[in-house]
Parts: sequence; C-alpha cells; structure tokens
Amino acid sequence: MYGSRSVSGPFLKSLAFLVLVSFTPAIAGTQQATTEPQAKVIHLDPAADEYVRVLGGPPETVTMRSGQVVLASGESIGKHNTEAYEELLVVFEGEGVMQITGGPTLSLRAGSVAYCPPRTEHDVLNTGAGRMRYLYVVAIAE
Repeated sequence: MYGSRSVSGPFLKSLAFLVLVSFTPAIAGTQQATTEPQAKVIHLDPAADEYVRVLGGPPETVTMRSGQVVLASGESIGKHNTEAYEELLVVFEGEGVMQITGGPTLSLRAGSVAYCPPRTEHDVLNTGAGRMRYLYVVAIAE
C-alpha cells in the first residue's frame, strides 16, 4: 500500500482557498443590497474527517460549486458523471486514482491537480494506507 504524504508550501500550508468570484461595480449614490457573488476567502480545516461544502453555487457563486472530500483507505466516492460540468481536483493529502470509465486511470497524490471534462463518468479511489483529502471544484462548461 501507499503511505500518506503531507503537502507543504505557503499555498497549501495555509489551506486557504481564495475565491475571486465576482466584483460588483459600485453604484454611485445608492446603498442597494446585491445578490451578486462577492470575493471571499474560505479556510479549510486540515483536521476535518468528513465532507465539507466549500461553495454552494448561486447566489454564492455564478455557477461554481466545491467541497472538501475525505476518503478512508480503500474508500471511493462512487461512479458519477460530470454531466455539463468541468471538474477540478486538488489533492492535499494521501494517494489515489481517478478512474475514467472507458479511459485512463490517473494517479493522484498530495500536490496533484486533476481535470475531468464534461460528460465524463469517473470515480475517485483512495489507494493509500492513510486517508485521502482533496478539494473538488465544478463549474458549468457550456
């Protein structure tokens, strides 16, 4: 089996995911409430041991959704299809694979970034001895 690895470096060490979603122009002379997405910083807890929603889609974002996933050794997320969405995975901890149905099996480890195109059935499996923790981000591609 594979061992778990920790991610180093200022970006992942702080585990802060900066999302500059949208800037709403100021409307001179008005104090109107806005439903437009706003820039924000989201801090991820490296000790989390279960799914954490990060971005929930509109009105928080334009189309983007994301979450932090934690898989135990041997656990998979389950086959699913991206439908009209593109998906990005950023692996923080552990090792695993992204299995593309009818396509390649992509090796993942701490520090890996994987891309899955729209209309693609796939699964993510933890192949390591320890837990696997990653962030997924999906956005409408069409």
